[in-house]
Amino acid sequence: MATVEEPSDSGAGIVREPFESALSERYLVYALSTITARSLPDLRDGLKPVHRRILWGMRALRLGPDSAFKKSSRVVGDVMGKFHPHGDAALYDAMVRLAQPFALRYPLVEGQGNFGNIDGDNAAAARYTECRLTRTAIQLMDGLDEGTVDFVPTYNNEEEEPVVFPGLFPNLLANGASGIAVGMATSIPSHNVAEVLDAAEMVLFNKDVTHEELMTVFKGPDFATGGLVVDSAESISHAYETGRGSFRVRGRFHAAEVDNEADREAGIERLKGGGYQLVISEIPYQVPKGKLIEQIATAISDKKLPILEDVRDESDENIRLVLVPRSRNVDPELLKESVYKLTDLETRFSLNLNVLDSTRTPMVMGLKELLANWIVHQIDILQRRTRHRLDQIAARLELVEGYIIAFLNLDRVIEIIRTEDEPKPVMMAEFGLTDRQTEAILNMRLRSLRKLEEMQLRQEKDDLLAEQDELTKLLDSPARQRTRLKRDIIALRKEYAEDTPLGARRTTIAEASPTVEFNPDAMIEKEPVTVVLSQKGWVRGAKGHVDLGADGCGDFKYKEGDGPAFAVHCQTTDKVLLAADDGRMFTLGADKLPGARGFGEPVRNTLDIDASAQIVALIVHEKDKQVLLGSTVGKGFVAITDELLAETRKGRQVVNLKGDAKLTVVREVAPEHDHVAVVGENRKLVVFALEEMPVMTRGQGVTLQRYRDGGLSDATTFKLEDGLSWAMGGDSGRTRTETEIGMWKVARGAAGRLPPQGFPKDNKF
Repeated sequence: MATVEEPSDSGAGIVREPFESALSERYLVYALSTITARSLPDLRDGLKPVHRRILWGMRALRLGPDSAFKKSSRVVGDVMGKFHPHGDAALYDAMVRLAQPFALRYPLVEGQGNFGNIDGDNAAAARYTECRLTRTAIQLMDGLDEGTVDFVPTYNNEEEEPVVFPGLFPNLLANGASGIAVGMATSIPSHNVAEVLDAAEMVLFNKDVTHEELMTVFKGPDFATGGLVVDSAESISHAYETGRGSFRVRGRFHAAEVDNEADREAGIERLKGGGYQLVISEIPYQVPKGKLIEQIATAISDKKLPILEDVRDESDENIRLVLVPRSRNVDPELLKESVYKLTDLETRFSLNLNVLDSTRTPMVMGLKELLANWIVHQIDILQRRTRHRLDQIAARLELVEGYIIAFLNLDRVIEIIRTEDEPKPVMMAEFGLTDRQTEAILNMRLRSLRKLEEMQLRQEKDDLLAEQDELTKLLDSPARQRTRLKRDIIALRKEYAEDTPLGARRTTIAEASPTVEFNPDAMIEKEPVTVVLSQKGWVRGAKGHVDLGADGCGDFKYKEGDGPAFAVHCQTTDKVLLAADDGRMFTLGADKLPGARGFGEPVRNTLDIDASAQIVALIVHEKDKQVLLGSTVGKGFVAITDELLAETRKGRQVVNLKGDAKLTVVREVAPEHDHVAVVGENRKLVVFALEEMPVMTRGQGVTLQRYRDGGLSDATTFKLEDGLSWAMGGDSGRTRTETEIGMWKVARGAAGRLPPQGFPKDNKF
């Protein structure tokens, strides 16, 4: 649909166009503005426009590292009024971050007053704080007056601002950046300047350098708050090769005042009586200390960390968090791993090297490509600085040559000036001077007319010619340019060397050793407990191992209309398996059961057991324990309880049942048992070797006994030489054992024969 302008009498300036095209066009403008002018840093100086304008505004106010501090509100007001017409709160927040030593690896602003802290507290209002530039910021802006970069008008066309900063300081990788644009984001950690410059030097002199060679000098992130990066060298290298990845960052345990080196590095402080405490000296980047302490305290109160008794904050200007274990027998490495898993003492920092290149195009780059583009920018800066200096030399040479001509013809020059009404054209014609030369001679002070001045002018001319020759050679030779850039890199590197306070690496790159595997069950305090399940599915856990009596259910009270079903002894660290007659297995933690003072809680509140399903067994999980499973159709198999544990409340389907079949037999198999006894509803008994039963994790199983009518009633396992036992019935609790059962011992799947005299009439063992 073509754009049509309304007639002038129906409203000037109104344009009709499709809503879809109008919306997409305007949204695209907004998206591009967000990407290029707000969220993504420039590859060349590593800054977003807001940060660049703050530093430029502070430079205009002459707030160098040697000048006096100025109120932050003055800086914010100046920048907002001249360069960045946005909210003062957003501007001040951006400036505060540039001044925080725990946020920026190499701060660009030096603050005086409350600029926030690592606890997560905010900075004071702008009217209370003062600021000035750091030496690093000056290095980043070095060369702004030397024609090195382009300038553009500010938003109101009243002043100019630089498009980018020309300094050699590698701010993008040194301080990193983060931001979310439209459809893309960036996340760049800070790095060590010395390592960045070493890698840049390798790329400078060898365009074919491999990524692996770069990673020999470029170790990885170097966060302002230190800590440990515990990923493997291979994963770190791959992240920088592709420009995408993430790093696992941990806090550091370190006890500075401990004499024993091993304990000092492990952060262990020994106490009287054989106890100890752990000291955290560094925390992961961008984790507020107050939040971390709160997480640890919450884990203690919620009993997720029962092996930890207390956490104390003893920090001053240095971080010192003290962890007090429950007892001296707690393994320090287990306690560390537990805190890593349950709190932000271990976090992940993502790497996304998405930056704007020299054409303002967003692009994800690998390390080598990033450094190569930065070097191209620095070579361009060097060339522009050289041309600017050559222009200055040419202009000065023009004046110096004019001065020398004037000195050689001093008397005639004075005579022309004294006698001519318009001496300028006469001097230009007689001595072949240019307009600038003549104007400079006429403006010369009388005190300059001495012999020594002529000698100085000739020396200056020689020096300028020599410098001009060197600069011309530099401009014509790429090899000389690389050598000059290397010299500048080496000079800058000395200021940020590994042995300087600012340049020393803070973050340790070391792959985590497989010390103690974190096991959530280890966090549970081991105590005896009796698990009780009623007929209607109410579950509870009584402290201690309660006497269960002859019937195996103990003396517990139940709701009216309810009664005992199952009761087992176990520990709070155990898992309890519930078997439903639909073939599903469910898992309960013995530590998470309601107390036994009341009637407990419905187990269906915790587990998604089908409403029509009935619970047929309650078993305590033990490693490698075998259970016999049998269905009403006479099929079954042996399963290992390790394979029956369910991760979710929906349980795990173990026995596949068809039609109206139900799971009816779930019996533990004792290690010494070697035979299986199966009895059907037809009161036929069959005995066969346990080794004929397959061990499975899921399925229908195999045929245990064949029936013409009815199905399986019960099954059990026993040791053949001890005989087959069954309950006598009644409250006596006595059992009867039949040792002569050879006549019932057949192959699995037989029909069987009537059991021995005295076998229970309910056909249950």
